[in-house]
Amino acid sequence: MLSKSLSAMLIGAGLLASSAGNAADWNPSEWFSKKTEQANDAGSGSRTSPKDPVAMIAAPNYRAIVEQFGPAVVGISTEARVDAAESRMQEGRQNDPFSKFFQAIPGTPGRIPDPGGSVRGQGSGFIVESDGLILTNAQLVRDSKVVTVRLSDRRELKAKVLGNDPTTDVAVLKIEATRLPVVNIGNPERLGVGDYVLAIGSPFGFEQSAASGIVSAKGRTLPGDSYVPFIQTDVALSPGNSGGPLFDAHGNVVGVNSQFYSRTGGFQGLALAIPIDVALKIKEQIVATGKVSHARLGVTVQEVTQALADSFGLEKLQGALVSSVAPESAAQKAGLQPGDVILKYNGTPINRSSDLTAQIGTARPGDKAQFEIWRNGKRQAISTTLLAATGAIDQKSTPESSKASPEGRLGLTVRPLTQDEQKERGVSGGLIVQRSEGPAARAGIQSGDIIVSVNGNPVSSVEQVKKFVDDDRKNISVLIKRAGQNIFVPVPLG
Repeated sequence: MLSKSLSAMLIGAGLLASSAGNAADWNPSEWFSKKTEQANDAGSGSRTSPKDPVAMIAAPNYRAIVEQFGPAVVGISTEARVDAAESRMQEGRQNDPFSKFFQAIPGTPGRIPDPGGSVRGQGSGFIVESDGLILTNAQLVRDSKVVTVRLSDRRELKAKVLGNDPTTDVAVLKIEATRLPVVNIGNPERLGVGDYVLAIGSPFGFEQSAASGIVSAKGRTLPGDSYVPFIQTDVALSPGNSGGPLFDAHGNVVGVNSQFYSRTGGFQGLALAIPIDVALKIKEQIVATGKVSHARLGVTVQEVTQALADSFGLEKLQGALVSSVAPESAAQKAGLQPGDVILKYNGTPINRSSDLTAQIGTARPGDKAQFEIWRNGKRQAISTTLLAATGAIDQKSTPESSKASPEGRLGLTVRPLTQDEQKERGVSGGLIVQRSEGPAARAGIQSGDIIVSVNGNPVSSVEQVKKFVDDDRKNISVLIKRAGQNIFVPVPLG
């Protein structure tokens, strides 16, 4: 009875609204824009208040995108030897610090070897050239002895793997066909957080499946040697979506779907896509040479925090802070030093450390690199030629023996390293932390850490540290070496 009266009320209300709307030729979008104009007019030309409504954007026509570009999306089946597939999976688990959470998504879960001693996988790809050139993920086709592409018209064609690049997870396939449908290529730079996106692929082998969402973040990087500034989305990707296209609201491909975050193996709202501009640079190298060469600068960099920016006297939060320089590297030849902040690369601003990683990773050995850096409170220009991606870290030697009591403003007890200790830890000079308390401990400095420099200046004596602590500063930046890794720690002084 209650549901009947409620239905009658709702129907009545709907009819009333419909009648009033028809009588006045009511148009929702016109009404919305008039209300916005009225709100602005009421402010007598003043700025729109934060409470004013945000301009409405119509949802994209996903149906039209699927109908127009779905035929350019392909399903991919692979067959790999059991030993090759297993070694590939083991290698991935060892090299990926997030392997417990970020799942590569090439095939169905728990793939079982067939009686012939092979492992089969499934994934997706998309056609970028009408004569049969296809982009997909390297993880899907790497080490595969047979790769089969299924077109939208249900034809199945054997594909040749022209090349694959595990570093960026991009592979290029070629099938013998002509006049194939192709996707439109978009510009990931124009993509913003909150923008609509659409993925088409073959999750769990279900071909031509579409899933939508928004861009959650840009420029995501994973630990390790990843050069990719991933596009993060909340699109529900599943095994089999790997290698498929990520479309923007206009139907242009902006990324290649690659990984999703999961503690359980199921989707949990976080997926990653390779920006299409990165994938196309890799494609060009593969088509031209059959392989990919990555450039290497030879630095370890970290993010510039507010405390680090204050300690280095930076004008604003930007750049990539150099924490170590590899010997015999392009960076060392250019004169880069720990404590330098790289502000620009070939004229392009470096806003975050991941910007530099992505720029260097998609460059080629032999490319010229010009940098604008921040050193000792001034901007400087340096240049170098990038080398191939191979290399090492740091080392040398020299000190003395003494010890210090905890400094009131810093809270550290330190002593210089002996020559044997320097050699063992691969440092030149430096001080070992014997006790950490107060500001230093709160900042994260621990007993056993090696203090390499303060505010970008190498230190090998207690007096040198005291000098920086006694300066009238609110923050200092301490470069420490811990477990073979260099990291800058900002310390607010008490």
